[in-house]
Amino acid sequence: MSDQTGFRRNGTRGLALALGVAVVGVLAPASPASAAVPGLVRISATSASNSSDFRSVTATCPVGKVLVGTGYEITGATGEVVVDDFTPNGGTLTAPTAVTVGAYEADAFAGNWTVTAYAICANPLAGLVRVSALSPTDSNDFHSVTAACPTGKVLTGAGFELTGVTGEGVVDDFRPNGGTVNAPTAVTVGAYEADSFVDNWTAAAYAICANPVAGLSRITVLSAIDSGDFRSVVAACPTGKVLTGGGFEVNGATGEAVVDDFTPNGGVATAPVLVVSGAYEEDPFAGNWDIRSFAICADR
Repeated sequence: MSDQTGFRRNGTRGLALALGVAVVGVLAPASPASAAVPGLVRISATSASNSSDFRSVTATCPVGKVLVGTGYEITGATGEVVVDDFTPNGGTLTAPTAVTVGAYEADAFAGNWTVTAYAICANPLAGLVRVSALSPTDSNDFHSVTAACPTGKVLTGAGFELTGVTGEGVVDDFRPNGGTVNAPTAVTVGAYEADSFVDNWTAAAYAICANPVAGLSRITVLSAIDSGDFRSVVAACPTGKVLTGGGFEVNGATGEAVVDDFTPNGGVATAPVLVVSGAYEEDPFAGNWDIRSFAICADR
């Protein structure tokens, strides 16, 4: 007859006790902790290359995944093209699954150029939604608006949209809040008129929000401050973290610098861990300016 441990009294346990050896249970190896944002990948889509005034492209997450962050890249225009449509889909009750990037030539430009949209995608996250906020509609030179996540949710990524300016507006503030120990919960979008523009226009901010995500924080890296024509800076997540989204901020240029590179790394089978933010002067500008790159990072 077996005792309560399932060992026979004259078996291994009995022998160990007789020899005065303690019996220690062998624990199974612990399962690895679940990723805070499982299945994270970066998807890209690139428009046609030509010299048309306007270009638009949509990057869509694979079936079964949702959009947690965004990115874009203009190639071939070196400051002559502005992004005024950087819009995740979804809504207050619907998880986003794609991002559309639309860009106009700021001035007549004869060369060929392309726009690339980047979608940072993951397995479904609890509570994922997209919220938006709209600035006043007027003809002021500057517009600013903040989209905040619902109470109890955090910001994983963001987007923006300018309406009514068709290439005359420049977003130079696309700034998630938060910090190295605080999860972001909102994004502020600020935009200037690139040239004098008399019509009314608006700026929209889009926040991609989810239930709390383990280790979520915002990393900030600042470029050099000078009067050079081009500036670029990389914000990388700390070791052991992955990138869900990001942002940028241009200081000192007040609409004279165009961010045409906001590119997360990664790929269709690789989680992103950094974002590159690069900007050109749209017209010659003698003042000093800089660009900040923001990375939103979560535990791997």
